[in-house]
Amino acid sequence: MEIKFIKTNKLPESKSIVFLISKDVDLSKYNFSDTELDYINRKIKLDEKHIVINKYTHFVYIQLVESEKEVYKNNESLRKEANKLCKHIKANKIDNITIANLSDDEQSIISFAEGLALSNYDFIKYKNQEKDKKTFLKEINLFCNKLNNKQVEHLQISTDAVYLTRDLINEPVSFLTSVQLAAEAQKIGKRAGFKTDVFNKKKIESLRMGGLLAVNKGSIDPPTFSVLEWKPENAKNSKPIVLVGKGIVYDTGGLSLKPTNYMDTMKSDMSGAAAVIGTFYAIAKAKLPVHVVGLIPATDNRPDGNAYTPGDVITMHNGLTVEVLNTDAEGRMILADALSYAKQYKPELVFDLATLTGAAAVAIGAYGIVAMGTADKKKFNTLKQSGNNVYERIVEFPFWEEYDELLKSDIADLKNIGGRDGGAITAGKFLEHFTDYPYIHLDIAGPAFIQKEDSYRGKGGTGVGVRLFFDYFKSII
Repeated sequence: MEIKFIKTNKLPESKSIVFLISKDVDLSKYNFSDTELDYINRKIKLDEKHIVINKYTHFVYIQLVESEKEVYKNNESLRKEANKLCKHIKANKIDNITIANLSDDEQSIISFAEGLALSNYDFIKYKNQEKDKKTFLKEINLFCNKLNNKQVEHLQISTDAVYLTRDLINEPVSFLTSVQLAAEAQKIGKRAGFKTDVFNKKKIESLRMGGLLAVNKGSIDPPTFSVLEWKPENAKNSKPIVLVGKGIVYDTGGLSLKPTNYMDTMKSDMSGAAAVIGTFYAIAKAKLPVHVVGLIPATDNRPDGNAYTPGDVITMHNGLTVEVLNTDAEGRMILADALSYAKQYKPELVFDLATLTGAAAVAIGAYGIVAMGTADKKKFNTLKQSGNNVYERIVEFPFWEEYDELLKSDIADLKNIGGRDGGAITAGKFLEHFTDYPYIHLDIAGPAFIQKEDSYRGKGGTGVGVRLFFDYFKSII
């Protein structure tokens, strides 16, 4: 499913339209009758933000744009208002709409259009019944004098990137195995213009990626390790920025088996990997002048006869030994190998993105992203600003050395869990042992997959991280 944004200099006469207005705007020149103008003014005086006029051949929507002191909150409010409108559009089978911005700020039309487009998403690949064949918006026309072509292009790219990321997350493991995930990365790379190399099991064994190989022991499908790269000739950074995405395509917990109700959504345990792929699509399509490398270790985690067990000691890619005390702490095992592999790039900065711990979700719910790491405050603050801009907010957790004490093993260099207390932090501290560069760990366990519709984020895979990183990379070039 696709949606197109088109910049227009002309308002339609007989097609549905949304007017974004401030309270004092003059609507008399926009083909409203006196009765309609009286009705609109009465609604505005009652502080109603959303007004609908049925012209019988089409609908006219009036959306009041209010300014708050914090601009990013105002933009989020517009995305949410667009979500409400999308329900009316779908119910009335409207597939083409124009948004006309009569307020002063072009960011208003961008935020509203983004919220409308992201609300329009649905995963219908496996639906065949006629009643499930819905009418979706196919075209959003944007009328705004201050809006430029680059802004429209980036809005299109960002939306497309989120759509394909959500598609990957929502796919069941019956289709999206580790091998298929790598194939999808290659396919998307060809479409967007970034390079993708895929390491097979033999190559992974030669690299001695003990964590990835251990988690894969219970699977009948081989692991993959995908290396994505976008390196334009005009890259502003001399050292690459590396993104590492957790690619557990399905997580049963292994021999430390999850209860059934905790396993229902575990096709989404590769949301970090999907977000990395979506981010690469966005930066490559936008031709951003930044050198970025992506690393995606991928496997499923199952309790087959040869599965790794609690009590095993695993030798990792960097030579450290890890005592496994819980096979459901598998994400950090595969990420550790990837973070160790990242050292060869001598990176400027490394991010990992992972649905890593239930503790992160318990701590802040689905309202933001848990972050921690060794990068300096300037890098954290830049990321936090992007988090506010796209409303994928960053909550920085402490990264104190005292947490390292919880990971000490009696028989190995480390153990793979640190106990219940500070679980999200000890997971990050475990990963730190495999880094020697500025590093930021992002735990997206809360917002990555939502079982109840949450405004324009929808239901199911949200694609969290894609808009965050796209905004971040645009801000640093």
